[in-house]
Amino acid sequence: MKKVGVDKTFLGISLVIVTAGIFIFSSASLGILAQNESKFYGIIFNQIILGLFSGFLLLAFFSKINYRYLKKFSLVVFFIGATLSALVFVPGVGLEHNGAARWISIGSFSFQPAEFLKIGFVAALAAILSMFKERVRSFKHGVLPFMILAGISGIILLKQPDTGTFLVIFSAGIAMLFVAGARLRDIFALGAASVAGIVALAFTKQYLMARILTFLNPSEDPLGASYQLQQSLIAIGSGGMFGRGFGQSIQKFDFLPEPVGDSIFAVMSEEFGFVGAIILISLFVVFALRGLKIADSSGDQFGRLLATGIVILIVSQSFINIGSMIGILPLTGVPIIFVSHGGTALMFALAEIGILLNISRREKRQS
Repeated sequence: MKKVGVDKTFLGISLVIVTAGIFIFSSASLGILAQNESKFYGIIFNQIILGLFSGFLLLAFFSKINYRYLKKFSLVVFFIGATLSALVFVPGVGLEHNGAARWISIGSFSFQPAEFLKIGFVAALAAILSMFKERVRSFKHGVLPFMILAGISGIILLKQPDTGTFLVIFSAGIAMLFVAGARLRDIFALGAASVAGIVALAFTKQYLMARILTFLNPSEDPLGASYQLQQSLIAIGSGGMFGRGFGQSIQKFDFLPEPVGDSIFAVMSEEFGFVGAIILISLFVVFALRGLKIADSSGDQFGRLLATGIVILIVSQSFINIGSMIGILPLTGVPIIFVSHGGTALMFALAEIGILLNISRREKRQS
């Protein structure tokens, strides 16, 4: 294995996305400023101090600390993440917003522990699969560990409820199983089982059924369940080819729910148009390709699987959000990484970039 410098191309792509994200976020947040000035400054503080500043500190730290240390403590990290995620149900500790209990409140600050659980999941699964190596083709050493880790995560996340984050974790796990060499029939069986599980869950969870019905018939109930999607499509459509211009979105002021959160892609599309949307999507595609190249070039199986899991965590979540805003996927409530409001998500995403950069230091590639 050859020790080289960090992948500067990947670092450059990441910095471009982060910069674009702050630029988009700053414009989308003007809708909050017009309604509630104190809330605006709180959101900015959370995004810039907790998210950006703390995240870059973690990026620098993890880019220099050998990622193999994470393998030794991966199960500990996972169970800490699971425990913190379960604390949201404790009265006085957990914070509820719009019917979802996903945050832990500490004084005037809050953070989303599911972000810790996500990295714990991929680290633990990468450690287990890399330990079993070729034996992952068996149910006991491949599918079973995945099902146990995903099951623990699912029990906690679906209770919150946070179906979107669970789907992101599940997607990352499936990708890691594929890279590890699990049998395709097992992977397809897991995929089919997940679809069946979501359908079954929809009959017991009213909010999930409403999202599925809205996806199937987006024109029904435009002032109720379909309101967010309808307003999102109006914003995206009014952006045209080149958009209204920075800060000129109309929908973000009085119409779009969560303009700095779930709906930020719609705000961005209204202001920067089809061209701006394609540029942002293309940046994530290039980010994914370069990140997977780091994974493929990793000097060991743990690094390969860990890098794959991190890339899929970031990219799948962002594309799920974009897909839901243009109506090709049901609404999930997950944000676009690096762009949407969420200091915890931004902080952990930057830490994950640091891990990827550290993996790239120990590549076996020649270029």
